[in-house]
Amino acid sequence: MLYSNMLSHRFSSLVFLVLLLTACGKAEPPREPMRAVKVMTVGESSATTDLEFSGEVRARIESSLGFRVAGKVLSRPAEVGQRVKAGQLLAHLDPQDYRASADAAEAQLVAAQTNRDVAGADFKRYQDLHAQGFISVAELQRRESVYMSAQAQWRQAQAQSSVQSNQTGYTRLLADGAGIVTSVDASAGQVVAAGQPVVRLALDGPRDAVFSVPEDKLGLLKAGDLVKVRQWVDGKVLDAVVRDVSASADPVTRTFVAKAALPKDATPVLGSTVTVSLGLAKDAANTIKLPTSALRLEAGATSVWVLDPNTLTVKPQAIEVNTASGNEAVVTSGLKNGDQVVLSGVHVLTAGQKVSVFGAAK
Repeated sequence: MLYSNMLSHRFSSLVFLVLLLTACGKAEPPREPMRAVKVMTVGESSATTDLEFSGEVRARIESSLGFRVAGKVLSRPAEVGQRVKAGQLLAHLDPQDYRASADAAEAQLVAAQTNRDVAGADFKRYQDLHAQGFISVAELQRRESVYMSAQAQWRQAQAQSSVQSNQTGYTRLLADGAGIVTSVDASAGQVVAAGQPVVRLALDGPRDAVFSVPEDKLGLLKAGDLVKVRQWVDGKVLDAVVRDVSASADPVTRTFVAKAALPKDATPVLGSTVTVSLGLAKDAANTIKLPTSALRLEAGATSVWVLDPNTLTVKPQAIEVNTASGNEAVVTSGLKNGDQVVLSGVHVLTAGQKVSVFGAAK
């Protein structure tokens, strides 16, 4: 009887241990939920891609004007935005020292002229004496050399007087032509060096749309290309021709400056903002557009999820993107006409995952 009780107790303990181990075992993982996705059937088209760059309107000829002599600025009538005429006074230096130098040079010229006249009179008199046989040839030649030297000194003094007179005139900075003052770099009372920029003047005449092009788009633009220039102020679109593309990059922005010539009759405000559009027609056999939401970047490569309509599973497909057009990407390879591409939720899918189609757009 005691032996039977012991066996029954051991059997109960064994059953309890088995049940306990079963309860502690790993539960079966839940199945991954089927996700509903939106897809689109891609199709090739011959759409036109527009590259747009921000720029500004500038005068074809824009000069930085400065004095040809150094001095203290007495006045600077020119102001930013002011329209000026050819020959109009822009700034004025203190001319006192230059006037004194001009007066000294003028006095030297008078003295040299007097010496020349005296030497000339002596030479003429000695010519008469030589003709009468009263002096030798050597004495006549000496008098001639004195006269020649006096005449050379007079010419030197005359040139020096002209230089000093010109420097007095250089104390007045005049406009080279009609235009608009775009900047001023000196004020009254300031001492400036010769050649230091004082006023920047945009001359009337042809105008350009100036914009910067990144290095990866430089090959798409060359002199002679037609571009569209849209003014921000009124939305008016002008036809322009690229006339110059910089051969070197800006050291700060690392972009290349391009200039497009605007029509002769166009008179946009200098400094106004414009948008320059470069139309790039793509081959119909190579143009597929996808919303940017369909793209995924993994390990430095761009790919999309392609739906298998037979099994309703997705698989990754590597693609090459040429450029962006608004919110769309232009795909050049990796897809073919008729492929169904997942548009949203691309970052939560896995390869081979079964999905349901929420909607399809063609």
